[in-house]
Amino acid sequence: MLPTFDYLYGKPTVTGDLRSSESDFKVFEQLPFSPCGEGEHLFIHLRKTGQNTGFVAKQLAKYFSVKENLVSYAGLKDRFAVTEQWFGIHLPGKQAFDLSDLSIDGVEIIDYARHNKKLRIGSLSGNRFEITLRNVSDINELQRRWHAVTAFGVPNYFGEQRFGIDGGNIERAIALFAGQKVKDKKKRGMYLSAARSLLFNHIIAKRIENNTFDKLQTGDVLMLAGSQSVFLLEAIDDIIEQRFIEKDVDITAPLWGTGQLMTSGNPYTLEESLLESHADFCHGLAKFGLKQERRRIRLLAKDGAITTNEAEKCATLTFTLAAGCFATTILRELLVYKDLTARVGSRIG
Repeated sequence: MLPTFDYLYGKPTVTGDLRSSESDFKVFEQLPFSPCGEGEHLFIHLRKTGQNTGFVAKQLAKYFSVKENLVSYAGLKDRFAVTEQWFGIHLPGKQAFDLSDLSIDGVEIIDYARHNKKLRIGSLSGNRFEITLRNVSDINELQRRWHAVTAFGVPNYFGEQRFGIDGGNIERAIALFAGQKVKDKKKRGMYLSAARSLLFNHIIAKRIENNTFDKLQTGDVLMLAGSQSVFLLEAIDDIIEQRFIEKDVDITAPLWGTGQLMTSGNPYTLEESLLESHADFCHGLAKFGLKQERRRIRLLAKDGAITTNEAEKCATLTFTLAAGCFATTILRELLVYKDLTARVGSRIG
C-alpha cells in the first residue's frame, strides 16, 4: 500500500467523480515540431477512445507488416480516455500510403506524414488536458482551490498511475531488488521507475512537512524555467528571490541513481536521509545503472481555465502540463475524487 503524501493546501474537502465516461478525460499530445513530409518514418496522428497504447501499436505493426519494435510513440496515454496521440512507424523508401482502409476499433486517423527522425519516448513539449468532474460536492470551494493551484502550482508528485493498482509496481520493484529476475525490459524499467518516483515523492513530502517546499535554501539545486539546466544555489539574494517568485527558477529534488547528489547543506542532508530510510531502493536503483538526475518539485498548470455548472454539479478543467507530468497530481490538490475506472484493469498503456 502506498503512503499518503502531504498536501500543499491541506487535504481537500470537496469530493467528486472522475471519468464517469471516457469523454470526461481528454488528452491532446503536443509535439515540439511538425513532421517534415519526407524521411524513413511515417508519423500518424490519431484519436483513440478506450484503447491501450500498446494495443494500438501492435495493430499498426500488423497493418504495415513490420515488427512491433519498429512502431514507436512519444508516451503512454490513459486508456479510459479520449486521447490524441502520435505514433511513428519505420518504413524506409518513398512509398506513399493511403490509410483509408486502416481500421482499429476505437481509433480515428487525424493526419499522417513522413518524417526524417524516429518518434522517441518523451519527445513531447507537453499535453493539453480537458477533464470533466461530476457530482462535485462544493463548486465554490473547487473554484477557490483551482485559482490557488493555477496561481502557485502544486507538488510535482509522480501520479498514482506510475505505481500501478494498489502500488503493485512498488511491490514488484522490491522483489526485483531482492533478486527476482524480470526478463521483460519494459516491465523492469516500469518497476525501477516506480521505485525512483516513490523516493522523489518522499523528498517533496518532507519539504512540505518542514515548511521548505516554497523556501529557497543555500545548497538547493535550482532548474531554469523552460529547460533542464540546473545550478547550485550558493547564496540567496534579492535577485534570486525575485526570480523564484516569478517562476524563472524552481527548486529540484533527486531522481535517484549512481553518482553524487548535487545539493549541499540542509538540502543535501534531507536528500541523503533517503539512504537511511530507503536504502534498499537507493542501492537497487544504483545497481541497475540509473544515474542521478534532477526534477522540479513544483508543477505548474499552464493556460488553465475552469467552467462550472452548479445545477448539474459538474466542472470542466482545461490546462497544459509539461511532458512527464500527471494531471492527477493537479486533481489531488483540488478534490478527493473517485476514479470510476480505478478497478477496471490498467488505466495507462
